[in-house]
Amino acid sequence: MYEIFSQMDQNDDSFVDERLLSRKTISSDGREDGLRPTHFDEYFGQEKIKNNINVSIEAARAREEALDHVLLYGPPGLGKTTLAGIIAQEMNVEMRITSGPAIERQGDLAALLTNLQDKDVLFIDEIHRLNRSVEEILYPAMEDYALDLIIGKGPSARSVRLDLPHFTLVGATTKAGLLSSPLRDRFGMVYRLDLYNEDEIAQILLRNAARLDVGIDEDGLKLLSSRCRGTPRVAIRLLRRMRDFAQVRGDNVINREICDLGLKALEVDERGLDSTDRMLMLTMATMYNGGPVGLDTMAAVTGEDSTTIEDIYEPYLMQLGFLIKTPRGRVLTQQGFAHLNLEYPKNGVMQANGKQVSLQDLMKWESTEEKEEEDVRDDA
Repeated sequence: MYEIFSQMDQNDDSFVDERLLSRKTISSDGREDGLRPTHFDEYFGQEKIKNNINVSIEAARAREEALDHVLLYGPPGLGKTTLAGIIAQEMNVEMRITSGPAIERQGDLAALLTNLQDKDVLFIDEIHRLNRSVEEILYPAMEDYALDLIIGKGPSARSVRLDLPHFTLVGATTKAGLLSSPLRDRFGMVYRLDLYNEDEIAQILLRNAARLDVGIDEDGLKLLSSRCRGTPRVAIRLLRRMRDFAQVRGDNVINREICDLGLKALEVDERGLDSTDRMLMLTMATMYNGGPVGLDTMAAVTGEDSTTIEDIYEPYLMQLGFLIKTPRGRVLTQQGFAHLNLEYPKNGVMQANGKQVSLQDLMKWESTEEKEEEDVRDDA
């Protein structure tokens, strides 16, 4: 069903995170084609998005038109590519897959567009990374289904307009804020994919366990679904690892005993944190009394790159409420101390610039600085 034009460069920064609990694709994931749902009834979660897209698909088929362009955004691993494939399958058309960094020149995009058939789906992953010159020729292609090209150079140059088949562009991005307004406004449907709840993850695990030919009981489902960070990609990765333990140490059934054994060996705790997450929190708690700690200081002490800490480790810790950012640095919260089984500093007292301050003081500083910035902007 899918025709892959080009895949993202494996040396790209998007592939730097090789942790077991990474939401991004890692090399050990292997091919997922056999596990990807191909119809809406196999795709669990994102119910509102599914229903809205399904209505649009039925209307487009009834009118015998191409589906309107779709933009899907949200954290990695939530099923944006899978959803694009389902759209193509439900429309009974072909899907071409490429990525923003792979389309380097206008000619690359022109070749893709001119080879599409009527109503086909063009899926561009990481669309926010499209070259600006390439992005500009997408505008008339999306609006007028036409391609404006300049032939020749100098005085003899001339503009040529090529008619394109009516196609559907499905764009996917993890950073919707980096999309230019002209491009974002040309999508008829824009949807944000949210993290999955445990019941939805359990349904995904049950479906994939059957396809991986391994048994899983209720206890196994409950344990795995609570430790995958609400991300199907992480859930499937953990399922593969637990399958290994079930085959070698058990009777090919993933149960509580196998999960306890496997997750302990992989150092994944009950909140879905791995050893690196806990090391960052423990460093803040023991060496800096919970903070505030600067990002560069954390990078120097832990040996991790500051960008890696900020983009990969911190977001999930903040989602759990274990970590907050203040103008003075990162602060470990009371919930973070409790997770590490450490006593929270008495009365929330911490150190900042050699003085004792409370977490409330830090938040007041943040509000004060934001107000000062607003006053400066107003004066300007």
